[in-house]
Amino acid sequence: MTSRQPDPAPGAEPERGFVVAVFEPGLDPADELGELRELARTAGVEVVGEIVQHRARPDSRTYLGKGKLEELKQALSASRADSVIVDGELEPAQQRRLEDSLEKRVVDRTQLILDIFAQHAVSAEGKLQVELAQLEYNLPRMRGLWQHLERLGGGVGTRGPGESQLETDRRIARRRVVLLRRRLHELRGQRDTRRKARRRSQTPTVALAGYTNVGKSTLLNALTEAHVPVRDRLFETLDPTTRSFEHEGRRYLVTDTVGFIRRLPHQLVEGFAATLEETLVADVVLHVVDASLPDERLDTTIEAVETVLREIGAEELPVELVLNKVDALDPLARRRLANRFPEVLQISALGGEGLDLLRARLAERFGDRFELVTLLLPYEDGSKLAELYALGAPIEDRLDRSDGVLVRAHLPSRERRRFAPYLIVEDDAASLSRR
Repeated sequence: MTSRQPDPAPGAEPERGFVVAVFEPGLDPADELGELRELARTAGVEVVGEIVQHRARPDSRTYLGKGKLEELKQALSASRADSVIVDGELEPAQQRRLEDSLEKRVVDRTQLILDIFAQHAVSAEGKLQVELAQLEYNLPRMRGLWQHLERLGGGVGTRGPGESQLETDRRIARRRVVLLRRRLHELRGQRDTRRKARRRSQTPTVALAGYTNVGKSTLLNALTEAHVPVRDRLFETLDPTTRSFEHEGRRYLVTDTVGFIRRLPHQLVEGFAATLEETLVADVVLHVVDASLPDERLDTTIEAVETVLREIGAEELPVELVLNKVDALDPLARRRLANRFPEVLQISALGGEGLDLLRARLAERFGDRFELVTLLLPYEDGSKLAELYALGAPIEDRLDRSDGVLVRAHLPSRERRRFAPYLIVEDDAASLSRR
């Protein structure tokens, strides 16, 4: 499994990492490496140096060309780096040759992200997903530790049944992968049961999507008055978190999901399908954008999120773009944003600006899902009142009378037929408003 570095003790020095990247000619290293530096910071690594090579594609054997590899060796010696962090996805053979040549631990982009995931996973399901992704990443990389035993596979004293220790480890790892997939499948079934209950209630579901660290968890807290932990780190939220809020008597569910990044490794998208599928079952995706970013960076993050949404099959869902962190902008910058993104709400999840408008816009989207009705439920049909509450607390007002319970409720349109015998005319309903 990917080695997880423990949080450094107070006063201890962080791990020192040297960043290496290969970019096509014309790309700006300063912009391209910004995300990797932030990933390293989140993982608790201090970046002590960088080397970039411009070429059409990485070297198939050692990632870097021969000359750059020698340059890297000298730079590593001077920097006293503990590890090499590669801004790319290495083949197992490339990683092995780099480690043999540099005599340093080499971590590629996928492994770095997995390490961050391992630090941030909280729920049992999140930890299972991390372990599964780590095992699938490491299976083709298992080598070296038992090479001396592999050489005992034939000859005098070694014939007969048996297997190398390396093959034993691989077999154990494959069994563990099967077990983890089975457990995640069981948890997915439990989630499906909860979702069916939500669909029966016709409660609108909003999924927060966006680039990592744009303020989705802060927005979840602001909309729902929840207390989800918020920290200034990439991938702070791995486990989907669902909370609710009410607006004009109607209940809405808001789900915060894992943040996206550019070039999110495909196996991580697959490994965290259980988390990302919360986006797929939403009624609308609220795409949260960090409005304080420079224009080019803003466009890049929007495209990154749209790419991942396409990868997970969520591109057909309705999307509502929202510009967060406008409290960090001056009036001129806000006007420029308004010209670039007309009709897009500008909000501050931290300061509360624009949240009432956001709630109202969400309510407008689902306006035809509910209708305000008045019902008279006789006491002998008391179970119907319980059924009404089970639909997601759509009751706006209630009056206990001698002939039954008079309620005004936002009834899901699809449930009108079930409660049709209890609908009453407006003249009788007026007693609720005269209370």
